[in-house]
Amino acid sequence: MGGGGFQMEPENTLLDDHVLALARERSGRATPRICLIPTASADDPTLIETFRTLFPPPRAEPDVLSLFNRPDEDLADVIRRHDAVYVTGGSTANLFALWRLHGLDRVLRRAWSEGVVMAGMSAGAICWFESGTTDSFGPTLQALHGGLGILDGSLIPHYHEEPQRRPLTLALVGDATLPPGYAVDDGAALVFEDRRFVEAVASDATAGAWRVEPDGDGGALETALDVRVLRR
Repeated sequence: MGGGGFQMEPENTLLDDHVLALARERSGRATPRICLIPTASADDPTLIETFRTLFPPPRAEPDVLSLFNRPDEDLADVIRRHDAVYVTGGSTANLFALWRLHGLDRVLRRAWSEGVVMAGMSAGAICWFESGTTDSFGPTLQALHGGLGILDGSLIPHYHEEPQRRPLTLALVGDATLPPGYAVDDGAALVFEDRRFVEAVASDATAGAWRVEPDGDGGALETALDVRVLRR
């Protein structure tokens, strides 16, 4: 998700509903088990409470994995018993550092290969790719590498909502600082299966998504993707 979901628009559940639908389809369970990983938000308690409030049974079985108050249980066992993982937005750089320190990056790659649905917004979307842009180091956006690399290339969230995002993306993809990838507005999301792009979906008709690639002349080319607006 470029932005949205319960963290940004709790009154609009369409993107979250789509995550749960994919988890139901994959697991065969009417009430999927979903694990929130709020590392990027420093385990913000208000956000965690919102998640638990908006994902109650029978809609889902919610759980939270904290690296700031790490459980005694092995992390692989925690993730493996869930049908879906949902990563919050926040500091992408801190997320990368803590996940690697705890070995959660390896756990998540393995869980993805075993069929766990992976989802998230902003930092929680960038993390599945190789690269993106971030405000983790201050108000001026910077390129950031070192994502899990389950998906190739770069992912840029908040594409038209934050003024720096689009021009910086075009410049960085154009000069090869960032690899080719995708740019996504708030309210839009990309769906992949087995590393293959399947479709773009959105919680409202104004949200868009783009493929961004070098144009061969030092700039970048945006190709708008078809976006399916989700309905209740």
